Amino acid sequence: MAIAKTLFITGISSGFGQALASEALAAGHRVIGTVRNQAAADAFEATGPNAHAVLLDVTDFDRVGSVVADAQQRLGPVDVLVNNAGYGHEGLFEESTLEELRRQFDVNVFGAVAVTKAFVPAMRERRAGHIINITSMGGSITMPGIAWYCGSKFALEGISDALGKELAPFNVCVTAVAPGSFRTDWAGRSMRRTPRRIADYDASFDPVRRARLEKSGKQLGDPLKAARAILHLIDNPRPPAHLLLGSDALTLVRDDLVARLRGIEQWETLTRSTDG
Repeated sequence: MAIAKTLFITGISSGFGQALASEALAAGHRVIGTVRNQAAADAFEATGPNAHAVLLDVTDFDRVGSVVADAQQRLGPVDVLVNNAGYGHEGLFEESTLEELRRQFDVNVFGAVAVTKAFVPAMRERRAGHIINITSMGGSITMPGIAWYCGSKFALEGISDALGKELAPFNVCVTAVAPGSFRTDWAGRSMRRTPRRIADYDASFDPVRRARLEKSGKQLGDPLKAARAILHLIDNPRPPAHLLLGSDALTLVRDDLVARLRGIEQWETLTRSTDG
């Protein structure tokens, strides 16, 4: 039987966060989940004695440290941090604004980093802990119209990988979990879309946007199965640094890696020509 753990999960009101919190509680774990309003906090805590809500917007950087410290003072050390809070931005590079880019990085990157920084000292000192960053297959591959989103997830993948190497001597694991297409609100009501305005892109991009909207809610991936996969992950004493979720993510990322390797080999002579 798995050992009961305390999980701190950001963004439990919907999507992966909601599914993971529910499955973790059902498996006997204790969950501290972040929500953004009191009604959501009350609803979560009503699900059982092991459900604890904290009010936190991960972009409220000045509050993150005190919220985490208070949670651990009241409820004890956290075994697993899951940085799940985030959203998708869809918009062509030329049409999207720098303000939209900053907001995307504030939530998906700086928010996750701020929460992680609040937990790392205690995990390092205890020589125990597991940090899980929910990234995306969009952190390894790209698609038209989500440059801001892919950029944020590429950044979080890189930070996760480097942090894992820094914390490995202290028995603290870091895993970047990269889902493919799942039946969450990511492409639906949670998606922020930049209005279209440049006609040159109509033929190439409008069908992409339309297909993404039509597919929302019908994706192959089941969020509850993703949650169970993550719970399986935290029970493993040697978790991977990167984990893909979903057969579409597996196929697309694998094919991209093969293509990249082919490109490296094609240009190897030019690459080597710069050596002294």
